[in-house]
Amino acid sequence: MTDTSWLPDLGSFDGPKYLALSRSLREAVRTGDLPEGARLPPVRDLAWRLGMTPGTVARAYQIATQEGLLEASVGRGTFVASSRPRFGPSQPLMAEYRPVGRSAAEPASGPVDLRTPQLPDVGQGGAIQSVLAQLATGACTDYLGYPGLRRDGPLRAAFVDWLSDRVLGPITAEDIVLTQGGQNGINLALQCCLKGARPQVLCEELAYPGFRHAARLNRAEIVPVEIDGAGMTAEALDTACRRSGARIVCVTTDAQNPTTVRMPPERRAAIADVARRHDLQIIEDDCYSVHATADPALRAIAPERTWHVTSISKSLVAGLRFGAIVCPTGLGEAGRLAMQHSCFGLARPVTDIVHALLASGEAARLRDRVQEVFARRLEMTLNILGAFDLSWQKGLAFVWLRLPQGWRASTFAREAEAQGVLVRSADEFALIESHTPNAVRIALNGALSEAEFNRAMGAMARLLRNPPGDLPV
Repeated sequence: MTDTSWLPDLGSFDGPKYLALSRSLREAVRTGDLPEGARLPPVRDLAWRLGMTPGTVARAYQIATQEGLLEASVGRGTFVASSRPRFGPSQPLMAEYRPVGRSAAEPASGPVDLRTPQLPDVGQGGAIQSVLAQLATGACTDYLGYPGLRRDGPLRAAFVDWLSDRVLGPITAEDIVLTQGGQNGINLALQCCLKGARPQVLCEELAYPGFRHAARLNRAEIVPVEIDGAGMTAEALDTACRRSGARIVCVTTDAQNPTTVRMPPERRAAIADVARRHDLQIIEDDCYSVHATADPALRAIAPERTWHVTSISKSLVAGLRFGAIVCPTGLGEAGRLAMQHSCFGLARPVTDIVHALLASGEAARLRDRVQEVFARRLEMTLNILGAFDLSWQKGLAFVWLRLPQGWRASTFAREAEAQGVLVRSADEFALIESHTPNAVRIALNGALSEAEFNRAMGAMARLLRNPPGDLPV
């Protein structure tokens, strides 16, 4: 392992400085100028020598680290990991907690997990079992062929009815692409829209991590856009468009994750106006949205450019991996072709199960029962933590807690875990160079008993009332 005084020549690289530096790093590793195991200059040292900000250097280092070219070790520095990039994702979308020494086959135990909203059991398993029994005794034997572009038409029509309580503008089954959940929908929309060797995607500075993972999988770089108490700001989006040249923006309008913000109609109109001026495609994430809303979605305001992604994973059942994209007007066929090229389409048993649940009305009944459980969880949360700075939305399965003076988000998350409760710190949602508030997201885990949930909330209330005395304020 050797140190290096490497100093890149950025004159041959165009574009933003951080991209020029990341490309220079890539080239130096490829040519051997930076051999495997070499320790790179500290961020501040290289920034001073190149005449740029430490944030710019850190951003370039992070891009190279995500590609697998570099590896960072706390307290030791940043090193060249390999002369070849690492392929594929490097981290899971959902963390799995398992106490040290416990195998996956052993019964689940340990801390109460309030990191990710989990659905309550209100009879989904029994409803699916009933549908499977009907399918097993029915006359349908057409499972031998590949899914076609037309055979899911009745399910697409049923899903249009499912979405009828949202203001999406005029839509038909021809506008729908069925996907393997919301994350697959985001990936598919990006695949339809992204162009070039290193495209850029605009996104809220605090955002669902799946946007980040999907962009990375599609070789795109995420560019953060400032948000305020009403969501993404139109002024910041306009500025980011001018600086980056990006042609696609990911935004959440009804239930911003993690802040719970609901974007007002006038802000939605302003975002759509900026998108039109810069010819942006819009991915509108509706996976956490509370149903029966009167506010128009971006798909209704800008139907010519909005890919409205939704799923049943947060409202009904996650294990079926079923979602959909309401495509821009006239692009439904293109979206279905992209899905076919990706995986030939959804498995026929899945589409049959979902169609039966939707057509019978059982899906709507189960969704309403799920909402009743989450409403009770929210009531319990407000009763216990309501004296603190909480943001919430009726029907939403998480709350946003801005911490009182004396707490840091990372320290609070560690102390909560020590008390047997897992929450997500704000920095898990922050993009590179974004402002990270001192806050945590708390999921309203519907899979817990009310007693377990109540104890977890009580533990957090005690922590909030007793911040550590040795933190600077």
